[in-house]
Amino acid sequence: MAEPAAILVAARDEERTIAVTVAALQAQFPSAEIVVADDGSRDATAAEAERAGARVVRLARRGKGQALSLAEREAPAGALVLADADLVGDLRLLTATDADVAIAIFAERRGGGFGLAKGAARMLVRARSGFEAREPLSGQRSLSVEARERCFPLAPGFGCEVRLTIDAARAGLRLAEVELPLSHQATRRDLRGFAHRARQLGDALLACGPLGVNHRGLRLPLAGWAVGLRREPAVALVAALGLADDLWSGPERGFRAHLQAGRTTGVLKLLGIPFVGLVATRKLSGALLVGLTANFVNQLDTRPGRALKAYLVGALAVRAPLGSAVLLLPYDLREKVMLGDAGSNALGAMLGLSSVSRLTGKSRWLAIGALAGLTLLGERRSLGELIERAPVLRTLDRLGREPS
Repeated sequence: MAEPAAILVAARDEERTIAVTVAALQAQFPSAEIVVADDGSRDATAAEAERAGARVVRLARRGKGQALSLAEREAPAGALVLADADLVGDLRLLTATDADVAIAIFAERRGGGFGLAKGAARMLVRARSGFEAREPLSGQRSLSVEARERCFPLAPGFGCEVRLTIDAARAGLRLAEVELPLSHQATRRDLRGFAHRARQLGDALLACGPLGVNHRGLRLPLAGWAVGLRREPAVALVAALGLADDLWSGPERGFRAHLQAGRTTGVLKLLGIPFVGLVATRKLSGALLVGLTANFVNQLDTRPGRALKAYLVGALAVRAPLGSAVLLLPYDLREKVMLGDAGSNALGAMLGLSSVSRLTGKSRWLAIGALAGLTLLGERRSLGELIERAPVLRTLDRLGREPS
């Protein structure tokens, strides 16, 4: 593997160790740039890292995976090494292999729990990629240029290493695990240690599920499919159609592009969602309302919280269910999860189904006409741009969202 162009270190509240770690990495890789992602530290981590000679990227608290992903954007082109902020030991042997992804195995185990999180991570890696990992949670890794291109942006949180291994194996890259005499501040078998390992396990599970890329270019778990777990078969079917689009969609955007391409998941939704509405309501107007509201909410799902806020306003008007949207909104606003097409289409279908029972005669067709007009407008102009140009809508839209 080529010499690394950069060393990425995610750090939070590591003022006591970060300077020693940076100095050691500089000695091991003198030609590489050390980039420290300060993940919302409340102490002097950033200052200590800069004093030691690292380049520091200051971030709000986003979690390990997103911190490394944002740091990677600031790093020069080339191979990478990833390292923990409290690492003690020499990583040069990681770059001596011919593997695209080399993973460090600690030669001596110190501290830790009962191995439940690590064992679950091994099973997840094996199930998703077939790779037999000894150390699936190790944060010490070297990545070739190709591995960097294939694996970044990383999955969020502590699931980043597990998903990185899966992505590399499924891409056909060469993986190797290298035993090295390393140490770090291991967690103990106490309340804090068990809480940390519980977060690792939870993040690993989310990282192995469907992921999407948000407007910042960060990968997030797609949680909107949970809307389809309701007892309404129509909503579940629409969520399934949306999830198919999340998982297998191509580059096409908009009705025209999908129709020109032919057999796409977008065409499947275009035909399938109105058909679900027709079967559920037994009315042509019901098919149109369900199809148009599902598309409208989906068109708005381009920024955190935007689609959910619109849904809640509409839900209050037509007395649609509020629970799922209320539960998802804080996580969507904080960029912990994404709705995806599964969630936005399912929420839109819920609005449409509720509208059929609340609106009658002329009011129903007026709603269909308005939604059709918004759909056509969205084909020609970005609805998000129109919201940004309207001061009141812009203020409401940004309410509760993480700053850019």
